[in-house]
Amino acid sequence: MEHVRIGYITVPREKARELATEIIEERLAACINIIPQIDSVYWWDGKINCDEESLLMVKTLEAKVEALIAFVKEIHPYDIPEIVFLKLTEGLPDYLNYVIEEMGKSD
Repeated sequence: MEHVRIGYITVPREKARELATEIIEERLAACINIIPQIDSVYWWDGKINCDEESLLMVKTLEAKVEALIAFVKEIHPYDIPEIVFLKLTEGLPDYLNYVIEEMGKSD
């Protein structure tokens, strides 16, 4: 059985829907939730930065993660975008099957 992954990608607020739509159009994810307002505090170029961003919660398959990361790196406005994926160990079987079935339509 395929392994479902959940990814987190931070983006400038004004780019969130555009990036999410492009990822979905490429069939690199079955579903993306946009958390519209997060505040990020981080080190960059030797100083602390504070930015208003959005968070994309991306549901995809393990087999698509590498291609998804490469695609996002190409279209993301940041030099080094935050793109991280986690393994899912539990979940509603019907939802996990939905992700697997939708991702199978891209093959």
